[in-house]
Amino acid sequence: MIKVLSSAWALLLGMMLLQVGNGMQGTLLGIRGEIEGFSTMEMSLVMSGYFVGFLFGSRMAPDMIRRVGHVRVFAALGSLISAVMILYPVLTDPIAWGLLRILIGFCFSGVYVTAESWLNEAADNENRGKALSLYMIMQMVGIVSAQYLLILGEPSGFVLFIVPSVLVSIAFAPILLSVSPTPAFDTTKPLTLRQLFGVSPLGCVGMFLLGGVFAAQFGMAPVYGAEAGLSVAQISTFVSFFFISALFVQYPVGWLSDRLDRRLMILVGAFIIGLGALIGIFLGNIFVMLCVAAALIGGMSNPLYSLLIAYTNDFLEHGDMAAAAGGLIFINGLGAVMGPLAVGWIMGQVGPWGFFMFIAVLGFATSGYAAYRMTQRPSRSIEDQDPYVVVMPSASPVAVEIAQEWAIEEAQAEEDEAEEAARAAS
Repeated sequence: MIKVLSSAWALLLGMMLLQVGNGMQGTLLGIRGEIEGFSTMEMSLVMSGYFVGFLFGSRMAPDMIRRVGHVRVFAALGSLISAVMILYPVLTDPIAWGLLRILIGFCFSGVYVTAESWLNEAADNENRGKALSLYMIMQMVGIVSAQYLLILGEPSGFVLFIVPSVLVSIAFAPILLSVSPTPAFDTTKPLTLRQLFGVSPLGCVGMFLLGGVFAAQFGMAPVYGAEAGLSVAQISTFVSFFFISALFVQYPVGWLSDRLDRRLMILVGAFIIGLGALIGIFLGNIFVMLCVAAALIGGMSNPLYSLLIAYTNDFLEHGDMAAAAGGLIFINGLGAVMGPLAVGWIMGQVGPWGFFMFIAVLGFATSGYAAYRMTQRPSRSIEDQDPYVVVMPSASPVAVEIAQEWAIEEAQAEEDEAEEAARAAS
């Protein structure tokens, strides 16, 4: 662990600060949009823009890096992110905000691709798993911390937009001054969607529906809080519970998934998401229960992402895992683009509680489809399952490929040890 921190502390610190900026602007826009009088549908279009940009960015960033290099891409995208965050309060128009969200989603995707390739370069086979874990923990800490910085100023003013811009600008300094400028870089071409669906229908359907859940909690939760009449402090706390719970639930779910039928884990996890949404619908007027609902939804949706990737890997050769992960990320991105639009429409029809209604439908639909798939294919033996690897929904295809490679190396090392033990015993 010390070795990882000594070699990648600047990158980890910088990415945490970036996530503080990203987390602040996402929540702040939901609150400011209500102040500016934007309709729910207008805010859903604004929030959807981030995921549109992120989807295109994850596809285009590798080509940009190959053409001009890591440092130039990283610095250019970082400058754009900082500039966009200041422009929000100047261009208070939903169309302008939507375009800015597309741009900032594109930039963050490119930044993640670049940073994660640097992280891979800083780690070796012995500590790559620890490096990834630290990277994801620091990202989550940044998002959670961002929610509590919103009490530093009034959402109707400029200060809360300036703070994340400054943090983002500061974040790039230690990274660019300390990392190697030319790490090895390569990405795997994903499997076609037809091939991927043939391998794992549950993985594909689950990832698409889960994309909608993520988009709702990351993009529309502040909009829900503003329309429900919550204070800024309450909205910050509510949003933070989606991410705090994920920190504590991710690893226990992973431990269980290596010992139980993963379809059962997916079924139960998705059902808990639906149950959390029902609590939000019927008991959301009690703030404590609102936080419980957020904890259940966020606590299960984050590990469910890793679980669906691990389940799909169980039906693949090691050489195809990275390609499949890239396809699953793309499917998840499609669901994320549609999520805010659907939530915005439903909230426009039934009111704020439509936010939880949408999540409940997706959670129970995923659980029901997992139950159906359990009748269509025999379960894999626990011994044949590949290791569960923790991956955040905000990770780029690069991080997922790194995680897959690490998992493959670990699995092969365990197989070699087992063979050596068997030979020694004979």
